[in-house]
Amino acid sequence: MSDGLRTSARDEEGGSERTCIVTGAKGPPEAMLRFALAPDGSVVPDIRRKLPGRGVWTSLSAEAVRRAAAKGAFARGFRAPAAAPPDLADAVDGLLERDALQSLSMAVKAGLVVSGAFKVDAAIAAGGLAALIQAADAAADGAAKREQALRSRLGEAAAAVARIKLFSSRQLDLALGKANVVHAALKSGAAASAFLARAERLRRFRAGAAEQDPNEGGGDALAASPAASGRSDELAEKPTN
Repeated sequence: MSDGLRTSARDEEGGSERTCIVTGAKGPPEAMLRFALAPDGSVVPDIRRKLPGRGVWTSLSAEAVRRAAAKGAFARGFRAPAAAPPDLADAVDGLLERDALQSLSMAVKAGLVVSGAFKVDAAIAAGGLAALIQAADAAADGAAKREQALRSRLGEAAAAVARIKLFSSRQLDLALGKANVVHAALKSGAAASAFLARAERLRRFRAGAAEQDPNEGGGDALAASPAASGRSDELAEKPTN
């Protein structure tokens, strides 16, 4: 399954699955995070999987990256001295966030994004939406109105429309090239699919928790929940019936 992100031919790891250096969990490259080793021995996030040389992998989870940095897993994975800063997970979050916002800008250029309450309501009425985008700092009543309009228009089929609430209004302003963006609608199309793939990676990174290390006794793995990630106001939400 492709996530719309190209895997580099320079990636020297063979096979169709990668192994997390923290948990031992396996998964396809698009469901994992790759890291490369710089000449100075520093660990470099490679979210597009394009950097040359041997890489090591973690699960797509901020907690997995934190544990890898804290436990010296990168040095073991590279079989060489590897300096991973304690804020590496924050750096990865920033890269994934920027990648998603750049992809959203491409969807804007493709004419697939409309913003503003009235235009969003009109887009909902017209149908064919891929996602409803709300600013993380949007007022609850405005978000509820858009949700109600979507459910009224589509009924149970509204569940197929992604809800994105990962970005602040200021971030949406910059991505859309407009001021005071709170509500936006994303129409279906190739650029929309590419953005949603990147937004989903960001959501999973923030929400996901590393599986318990089989070599680490005691304690349950953190739940993949807003409370565990500490980013409850920035998670993309799926509707519940």
